[in-house]
Amino acid sequence: MARRCSITGKSPMVGNNVSHANNKTKRRLLPNLRIVRIRLEDGLHIRMKVAASTLRTMKKNS
Repeated sequence: MARRCSITGKSPMVGNNVSHANNKTKRRLLPNLRIVRIRLEDGLHIRMKVAASTLRTMKKNS
């Protein structure tokens, strides 16, 4: 299962956990994916994984 947005292509990023003692360990920053049903012009419904930020942008522009 790929953790990737179907529309924008957002995928996990890599960063560091930084402790109070400034120790650094690797971590993954996962995108906030939602499974959304989208209706096509011919009436079919498909399910897509879309990032929450993409949904906000789509709602703002509609």
